[in-house]
Amino acid sequence: MLIRGTKAVQLAKGIVFIFIVRIVAGLLQLHAVTYIVDQIVSWAVIGIIVIFQPEIRRGLERLGRTPIFNGRGESAHDKSVKMVKELDKAIQYMSKRRIGALITIQQDTGLDDYIETGIKLDADITGELLINIFIPNTPLHDGAVIINNNRIAVAAAYLPLSDNTMIPKRLGTRHRAAVGISEVTDAVTIVVSEETGGVTITKNGRFLLDLSRNEYMKYLNAQLVPKEEKKIPWIRRVMNKVWKWGADR
Repeated sequence: MLIRGTKAVQLAKGIVFIFIVRIVAGLLQLHAVTYIVDQIVSWAVIGIIVIFQPEIRRGLERLGRTPIFNGRGESAHDKSVKMVKELDKAIQYMSKRRIGALITIQQDTGLDDYIETGIKLDADITGELLINIFIPNTPLHDGAVIINNNRIAVAAAYLPLSDNTMIPKRLGTRHRAAVGISEVTDAVTIVVSEETGGVTITKNGRFLLDLSRNEYMKYLNAQLVPKEEKKIPWIRRVMNKVWKWGADR
């Protein structure tokens, strides 16, 4: 798993081939070949360390970041903060240039029915990717981007349009779709107006029009970013359990 997708895979195949040759030579009692392969294998440990140094280093770094060694993996809080940051980057760019956009973030209610109508991406959330999707006259710009589990699930998805008479007439199809999805799910939907560059957010049938950057950032952080849990080092958890066990006795 550590060397998958790297040049070291071919080297690993060579090492496996050498061991196969050693086994076959031993079975056929080819003493000269066996002796040569044994000499190669005896120095192979040093050779493997030299050849696979980048992979070994990367593996040890990953091991050091695991919770068992008090490493800090990327928590749900960190992922959500990163997502909001990338959303802000895309919103700012598209708002200034009046590029229309429709982005729906799944919450508790599943959006599988609407995800099936889009073009599958399953990509990391980046501001650059979101901007590129909504550039006019591109294959994916017409429709909604749906975000699920901190990943861009699909683009060009179709959302239900709202019949709410309270929606101002000046608002277009994107805004009606954003309100429509908010009426049937608890998703948070962001709209960037193509005419004015204004930012609108909808949820639970309500819409907030023409939000400033501070306003929509405050809202997104409140809705999408969970509270950060304070992590206790594993050694302290073990000591606490031992201490409580002794106290109970």
